Amino acid sequence: MPQLRQDPLTNTWVIIATERGKRPSDFAEDKKEKAEHGNCPFCLGNEHMTPPEITAIREDGAESDGKGWEIRVIPNKFPALKNEGNVEKHKNGLYETMDGVGAHEVIIEAADHNQDIHLQTEEHILKVLKIWRERVKELGRDERLEYTQLFKNFGSVAGASLAHPHSQIISTPLVPENILVEMENMERFHRENKKCLLCEMVTTELEQQVRVVAENEDFLSFCPYASRFPFETWIIPRKHEKHFADVNDETLEGLSNVLKQTLNGLAQLLNEPPYNLMVHTAPYNIDGGGDYHWHIKILPRLTKVAGFEWGTGYYINPTPPEDAAEHFRGVDKVH
Repeated sequence: MPQLRQDPLTNTWVIIATERGKRPSDFAEDKKEKAEHGNCPFCLGNEHMTPPEITAIREDGAESDGKGWEIRVIPNKFPALKNEGNVEKHKNGLYETMDGVGAHEVIIEAADHNQDIHLQTEEHILKVLKIWRERVKELGRDERLEYTQLFKNFGSVAGASLAHPHSQIISTPLVPENILVEMENMERFHRENKKCLLCEMVTTELEQQVRVVAENEDFLSFCPYASRFPFETWIIPRKHEKHFADVNDETLEGLSNVLKQTLNGLAQLLNEPPYNLMVHTAPYNIDGGGDYHWHIKILPRLTKVAGFEWGTGYYINPTPPEDAAEHFRGVDKVH
């Protein structure tokens, strides 16, 4: 019998279509070899093909915008928003408009074209996470910006235009509506229960265990109760903290471990499927953000969002999260 489930964080309703139940083998496709990458602008030796770097992790003595780097951060060559203009809104009859003020950066996560993040060591992933934190914190110094979305598109189906391992940051002068909804739901839950919604979610998932993917002292990775997509996974820090930018190095070490397990498990199960990874964090300059609890969402792109989903806002998931988590637990997520 299908079930309707609601996500208490987003209010989204999901149909868990058990009669359509699908296993990993129903989604996994043959692994595609990466195309020749001699002209990839993100590869070592092609630094001249990118805008000047913003920051980088380099060997001692290595010159900026040259070889000798592990991770580079560059402006996006084709930015969605630009760091110029003001944030005043203008009326246009019924409508409002404003300058496209913001920032758009690319984090090149490795010099090796084929070293996707799930193949990297925890030590290298930790360096990537520290760069993520550094850029989110630095962009928050611009008083025009209200929110920074850190995200990773893996695979062309998920929106990646280049196969070289990378993630992106877009900072906006507005707080996204979905973040405002999450904030509102967390604040309401705290008023009514004197507890944090995501802290309670972690407690519930650890008690029930049926949706747990991986865990350590600092983080829990699990398939959420109302998963919109097959094998959707959330990573939540056990310690309540509202801003990703405030996470300390020790906590990031724990995240590198759980993130490695989660993404490697996904790669093993589904033959390196396309996915979108998003870090949800509290806005920079908004009151009431104290109840927010930052987290990561990983959405494999295995099903198509079609007319029903666009028309209703409901999602149909053919793989119950309990089944997905069981499959995750059955694979080697470390190597």
